[in-house]
Formats: sequence, C-alpha cells, structure tokens
Amino acid sequence: MMLKPHSLGALLLTLLALPALSSVPALAAPAPSVAPVAIAEGHTADQISRFLATFYGAHGPSPHDREQHVSQILKDRQQVNADSDVLLCSQNEPQSIGIGPVTVAQSAGVGWATVTTHWAGGVTDTFTAYVRLDSKPIRLDDVICAG
Repeated sequence: MMLKPHSLGALLLTLLALPALSSVPALAAPAPSVAPVAIAEGHTADQISRFLATFYGAHGPSPHDREQHVSQILKDRQQVNADSDVLLCSQNEPQSIGIGPVTVAQSAGVGWATVTTHWAGGVTDTFTAYVRLDSKPIRLDDVICAG
C-alpha cells in the first residue's frame, strides 16, 4: 500500500470543502435563434363547412362549381374516369347530401369533412372532401372515396 503525502490529502479536503460550482456564475451561452413556426392562415372550419354545403348542395355540384371551384387535379381525374363522378364517388345523382363536421389541420394547410350521400332505399355512402386552407378562391382540392 502506498501512502499519500499529507499535503495531497489536505489539498483534496480543501477542494471538497469549496462551495458547489453551481454558486459560481456560469458563462451564458447565446440563446439559439429559433424562428417562430409559421401557421398557415386561410379558411376556417366554418368557412369550409359553408363552402362544402353550398358546393355540394342537395344533389351535387353545379357545372359552374365544377369549373370554378375544383382543383386541376380533380378536373384531370374526372377526364380519366368519365364513367363516374369523382366529386361524388358515384355514377348517379344522390337523393340528398350531408356535410359532417370540418377538421382543420393548420400545420398541413388543409381542412376536410366527411360527405354523406343518401340514395334510394335508405342506402348511404361516404367520402372525404379536402380543401386547401390557402386556396383563393376557396375550392375543392381532393376527394377520397371510402370504398
């Protein structure tokens, strides 16, 4: 066993007796520069709900709405699928149409609602209609059929 000189032990005791380093002022690091997260401004859930109710009406969108209030993506999809109505996810005109509550995802820049079509014999079908929050004028951006 090796003995340590008395002076080394005294030094260790002195260091242990010093106040904790937390009482010594630390050098402040510069705060990182963080830009605020941009929140997409645009249509509200209420505006989207009113738009979809007007757009779909009781039996489906008018020719004017199909031309003026639909994204180019949907117009192109309609040309490829001439046998069915991509805006209604059907081949026929429904008896009535209902719009569910609208959800808005600001960070994604989109709002959507479930659209329910009512058919003869009490049959219903649903699909989801999407609206970009920044569309000017407001327009239907996409439709995802349920089945």
